[in-house]
Amino acid sequence: MKICCIGAGYVGGPTMAMIALKSPDIQVTVVDMNAERIAAWNTGHLPIYEPGLDAVVQQARGRNLFFSTDVVGQIKSADIIFVAVNTPTKTYGVGAGRAADLRFIESVARMIAEHAESDKIIVEKSTIPVKTAESIKTIVTSLSKGLKFQVLSNPEFLAEGTAIKDLENPDRVLIGGERTPEGEKAMQTLVEIYAGWVPRERIITTNLWSSELSKLVANAFLAQRISSINSISALCEATGADVDEVANAIGKDSRIGPKFLKSSVGFGGSCFQKDILNLTYLCESFGLPEVAAYWASVVGINDWQKRRFGARIVKELFNTVADKKITLLGYAFKKDTNDTRESAAITVCRDLLAEHANVCVYDPKVPADEIMAGNLSKGQINPRLTVAQDAYTACAGAHAIAIMTEWDEFKSLDYTRIHAAMPKPACLFDGRNIVDLVALRKIGFKAFGIGK
Repeated sequence: MKICCIGAGYVGGPTMAMIALKSPDIQVTVVDMNAERIAAWNTGHLPIYEPGLDAVVQQARGRNLFFSTDVVGQIKSADIIFVAVNTPTKTYGVGAGRAADLRFIESVARMIAEHAESDKIIVEKSTIPVKTAESIKTIVTSLSKGLKFQVLSNPEFLAEGTAIKDLENPDRVLIGGERTPEGEKAMQTLVEIYAGWVPRERIITTNLWSSELSKLVANAFLAQRISSINSISALCEATGADVDEVANAIGKDSRIGPKFLKSSVGFGGSCFQKDILNLTYLCESFGLPEVAAYWASVVGINDWQKRRFGARIVKELFNTVADKKITLLGYAFKKDTNDTRESAAITVCRDLLAEHANVCVYDPKVPADEIMAGNLSKGQINPRLTVAQDAYTACAGAHAIAIMTEWDEFKSLDYTRIHAAMPKPACLFDGRNIVDLVALRKIGFKAFGIGK
């Protein structure tokens, strides 16, 4: 069997690497039009950082895992084609700011239809709106020259930072297809691939629309829990309660559970906000404005939490940060990834720069040029923004430190040394609640946490 995956990003690369590792009898080829990205996959410096990914790729690459720019050739030879291209939020026209931009999906569908020379199973791996499979099927069928295609939905449920663990030991694998003999056969083909290492009881088959919708709803529910506890963090600060203690107490209730009740400066990443906005747009499109408003409020609370954190920094620094050095420790949206998409650090950084603060950023995995490029001022590098190569350099001379990403190294820094190199009073704002505020106050910091 030959598998082709179109899209060599955060989803396609790791997923195909795991399939190749676990199924040495299947030839897996990841293709992308981006030659630079493909070249990186073929070196020791992969284009994305994910713990454990290097080892998986090294074991399978060259044996039955390949990375190529020959998109057309791989479409022709593949039995199964996974589609893992980007589906960003539209920035123009109808649905701008909420609806998914499906032009890359449509382009891939047309390319498959044009170059396929045999029947194919097409697998949606990208996060897409309900009924997208129907559009793909319509395109490939109308252009197919008599060939037969089955379109399946197989959404990813990977968390960046733990993607390899999630792939090796998933909570579930979801496969949706048409409830026809041909659709059931195609689903079974994909089931057999995953069954090579995933217990059968964790492989769920549904109709296409249930599978497509489940991805959006799963992310919406997870984000809703974060926004819920973050809304309570503000109440905790106002009343003297401790949000971590509240979260622990309610998390002991088996009906609620403890996961995703960690208060923070706000959620980020490529999926949560994008998928919720997509969900709200779908609800409005189907005449459900009340449902859309409910889910839109989840994003609203998250945006408010980011702004609230930045505003607190300004307030505690005597209502002005102009010309003061503020250090941001962390820029990735979470630890163990170099992904900065929708990171809370971006919002806080921009808000502080708008207040004429001198912002210094340190992140162990995010490249400096990416940080600088994301904060351009009138198209130019912002002179108030600098990037440090280590935490101690970043913190030296800072009026305040803000922990933006929960990197483990930030828990064990020598804060006595850091405090000695700062103007007084020295402030620390823990946006992830990972350091001991009481110990920091004994050192001499004015230390603040979320919901504390």
